[in-house]
Amino acid sequence: QVQLVESGGGLVQAGKSLRLSCAASGSFSSINAMGWYRQTPGKLQRELVAVITSGGSTNYADSVKGRFTISRENAKNTVYLQMNSLKPEDTAVYYCKTMATIRGYEYQYWGQGTQVTVSS
Repeated sequence: QVQLVESGGGLVQAGKSLRLSCAASGSFSSINAMGWYRQTPGKLQRELVAVITSGGSTNYADSVKGRFTISRENAKNTVYLQMNSLKPEDTAVYYCKTMATIRGYEYQYWGQGTQVTVSS
């Protein structure tokens, strides 16, 4: 089992920055890809914001390229999302997701979500 604990959400003005953190703990062989997704009211699906592999390769949604940076500390099993130049349309619940290997099988886990609200 893997537990994900997120932190760093809040209310900020447009143009400001926030940093989200997500720490994985539990019993697993390895933490593989880690990523951030977001969901807004009225939308059924969570959209990918950014993902980072265990080797450090990254991928971003077009809407956040150049403004958001994903990083990780493998020794701490922690992933970060630095969000700069925030816009009101970035308002959403942000969820951390990780892929973990347990006894030879890969499983996905989600965090509880953290609210990010950007005021204009």
